[in-house]
Amino acid sequence: MSVWADVVGQGKAIEPLLAAASSPSAMTHAWLFTGPPGSGRSVAARAFAAALQCGTGGCGECQACRTVLAGTHADVREVVPEGLSISVSEMRALVQIAARRPSSGRWQIVIIADADRLTEGAANALLKAVEEPSAQTVFLLCAPSDHPDDVPITIRSRCRLVALRTPSAPAIADVLHSRDGIDRETADWAASVCGGHVGRARRLARDTSARERRERVLALPLGLRGFGDVFNAADELIGTAEAEAADVAGTRDAAEREALAVAMGAGGTGKGVAAAQRGAKAAERELERKQKSRATRNQRDSLDRALVDLAGFYRDVLTVGFEASGVAPTHPDRAADARQAARLWSPEATLNRLEAVLACREALELNVKPRIAVEAMLTALYQG
Repeated sequence: MSVWADVVGQGKAIEPLLAAASSPSAMTHAWLFTGPPGSGRSVAARAFAAALQCGTGGCGECQACRTVLAGTHADVREVVPEGLSISVSEMRALVQIAARRPSSGRWQIVIIADADRLTEGAANALLKAVEEPSAQTVFLLCAPSDHPDDVPITIRSRCRLVALRTPSAPAIADVLHSRDGIDRETADWAASVCGGHVGRARRLARDTSARERRERVLALPLGLRGFGDVFNAADELIGTAEAEAADVAGTRDAAEREALAVAMGAGGTGKGVAAAQRGAKAAERELERKQKSRATRNQRDSLDRALVDLAGFYRDVLTVGFEASGVAPTHPDRAADARQAARLWSPEATLNRLEAVLACREALELNVKPRIAVEAMLTALYQG
């Protein structure tokens, strides 16, 4: 099976990638993959990395393809920021590795999954490497867009752009059914309500708790009948996000703490153990900082999924109110609620609510306290 099998609905976008993988003359040392969330930016970058390392352009069967896709290839490194940003120290260490010659593959490849999270210092460190790359080094950057707010112009100008689009619902449903073994009815439903996000569709199809969280979120717009409902809803949204983040982090955090303790001599005896344990304090503080940052990111990601669902509902209400025929709804299974809301609210009030949701997303990105941002949003949703 080809390495491109998981790149859903991006036929035109992968044409230059196929050409580059098969012909060195079409190759560029830096690529920028852009597209909306769920379009498969990092999936496409990983598939391209496999195709570059493969002797036949991405067969999907050889050791190079399998190890790249599994994340274990010695000459392919992927940076997936777990915290709020990618620091300059992380990027400098990565740039040093990228300058080495490949040990077993054809290229030394660096994939940066969320290049829009680079700090200014990290972006400057990356720029220097992109400006003067080693002959066999390839940088694959992924970001929502090539706008300067996402990727600095200096880096963008040195990259070849690969623009991905939102995959269609039928294409997502086909992948869920044929690749993941999900029954056709569930696959069609998940694809129709995921907003073009392949990962979200897969989660909704497989995870009962994810479906339940979505139902509770979409019940909010018509369920806010007083300020008591506003604060109760805020408690539920924040509590659900915190619980989801804690569930994701729990086992991993404990394993990391145990591994660090062993590395620093926990339970050991003899000379040097006391000194090593004193030195472990700094490492423990750094690990705690990293885990806290990751938990914050996970909580905000969970909240953002809820906000995207809410924004989609208010969009559906607007399309119903304006009788925009031919526009596919974001939540077709909530069509009755959208019609009811369109009868209750004026288009101006609906638009105000949609803007409140978008303002909450922006506030969270600017590090506003989640509870403050969410309570302000829900108050606006109640008042219209």
